[in-house]
Amino acid sequence: MNQIKKWMAAWQDDPRMGRILRNTGMLFSSNTISLGLSVAQSILAARLLGVELFGVLGTITVFASTINRLFSFRMGELVVRYVSAYLTDERPDKAAAVVKAALLAEALTTVVAFIFLVFTARLGAQVFAKDVNFTPYFLVYGISVLGSLVVETSTGILQVDNRFRSQATVNLAQSALTALVIAVAYITNAGLWLVLAAYLIGKMILGIAPAVLAWGSLKRLLPQRWWTASFDLLPPRRELVSFAMSTNMSATINLLVRDSELLWVAFFLSPLEAGYYKVALAIINLTVLPITPFISTTYPEISRTVAEKRWSALRNLLKRVTALSAGWIALVTVGLALFGKWLIGLYGWEYLPAYPAMMVLLVGTGFANIFFWNRPLLLAFGKPAFTFRAALVVGLLKMSLAFPLVPRFGNVAEAALLSGYHLFSGGAILLRGLGLIKERSRLRPEAEAEE
Repeated sequence: MNQIKKWMAAWQDDPRMGRILRNTGMLFSSNTISLGLSVAQSILAARLLGVELFGVLGTITVFASTINRLFSFRMGELVVRYVSAYLTDERPDKAAAVVKAALLAEALTTVVAFIFLVFTARLGAQVFAKDVNFTPYFLVYGISVLGSLVVETSTGILQVDNRFRSQATVNLAQSALTALVIAVAYITNAGLWLVLAAYLIGKMILGIAPAVLAWGSLKRLLPQRWWTASFDLLPPRRELVSFAMSTNMSATINLLVRDSELLWVAFFLSPLEAGYYKVALAIINLTVLPITPFISTTYPEISRTVAEKRWSALRNLLKRVTALSAGWIALVTVGLALFGKWLIGLYGWEYLPAYPAMMVLLVGTGFANIFFWNRPLLLAFGKPAFTFRAALVVGLLKMSLAFPLVPRFGNVAEAALLSGYHLFSGGAILLRGLGLIKERSRLRPEAEAEE
């Protein structure tokens, strides 16, 4: 108990950790309520639609998000990386140029993504939903892509401006509205259309609201008429393009081997198996939701600390957020081992075959969430290429093993492959990031004295 008090006192004295805890607390409060709403809406949708249609719903939503992210350059990470550094160096003119370029690039790629979705919707319905009659559903939900026209850049701006309370409010509002519409669908015994409309409304709110909020932040952070900033103020083109391309390629690999699991299960097996797997993923994602705010609140602090070359502060920061995330994952593991089947039963006892896959997913997801800062750390050091290489090598191995294993052993094999991907790719990125801290602290030992 005394040791815990010492830790808490040290954390309160650490301004970086203090900011993270305050900002995380804002998001966590919102996410706690959103968690309950998400559980409720997911349970109602699962009970209303049944296993197979619930699986189809998952393929529709994941198909749209997959295409959107396929064309994404993760502009939020680029904005946090460069705008934080330029504002720290008191160069708001350069920060304005980066924001302007990011907004234009993201808007262009989002429009291209939507056009691509329109042309591939019928194929998606045939391959993943196993029925071309679902094509209109794929097209209607595809509007959500346009709704997120500049959401990544906007989110990055809000993170730099520490506007986490505003993000929490948006998350809560969309969760409440989505849950309300799904509740109406459940009470009226409506079908897939109204459930899909609920998800679409929530997605549109998450896309448009951050852009509106970010506009206000830009007025405070950047000079007047920031949009007239010259592109000549941008970082060296090769450096900027390399960063954007590396994050895009890394995101593409993660998209194919980590974030499109429902599509792979539907492709190898059936919408029925996708329905089971969707429940397994839903429960795992919901249980680790309290850690999610740490990702967005910690990255700006890591970037600032690296820019200031305060290596001791950086080590302390990483140790403390790791301790918090590890403690939560330990509780989740015990909870799911004891009550996992009961949680699945809330969706309907016909979803009980999801239990083995859920427990296997917990292994890799737990590791990834304990060390959630490994990738942001490399981005702060300007080393996105390594994350891409790690994801590529391990991802190709996962995909090559999926073809012989998943059709034979079912969705548990897919869950095992995903956990393995988290362990090996995340472990490599973790070791590389820790090595960089050690290397930089040797090169700049005087930074330690500045603490």
